Amino acid sequence: MYKTYRKTSFRVKRPIRGFRDLEVYQRTAKCASEIMIKIISGLQGTESPVVKKLTDSCLRIPELIASAHSRRFEKGDESALMDECLEECNRVCVYLEQVRDIFGEKIDRVVCDDLVKRYIYARRKIRNLQKAWEKFGKRSIDPGVEKNK
Repeated sequence: MYKTYRKTSFRVKRPIRGFRDLEVYQRTAKCASEIMIKIISGLQGTESPVVKKLTDSCLRIPELIASAHSRRFEKGDESALMDECLEECNRVCVYLEQVRDIFGEKIDRVVCDDLVKRYIYARRKIRNLQKAWEKFGKRSIDPGVEKNK
């Protein structure tokens, strides 16, 4: 008799060799390009401080993730960068909502709402990555602590 196994959504993840392999980097870079293509390009000729801030913030998030990845073995540097990255995610959500409300007739509201949801999800993933790096850092600093217990 054959046993049937339930299909799960488990998949083996590829090893992380660089910051480009990080899921949060890939997600935020994709969201940034969508903002530039779908929202900022639709607002050409409109000079608004909100649009400039949105552009700066959405492009800064992948940059911060890459910087934090390169500094993850230095004591405390990556945590500050990840906190700044979380803050930028919040700013992008605020700016997207402001752009949606101000320029509602020029851009698609559904696209803005979808991007806000994706940035909130990315923020949660970034926080999980930050916790994992902190946990890894504590374990690599004190490898002999658990043996003494």
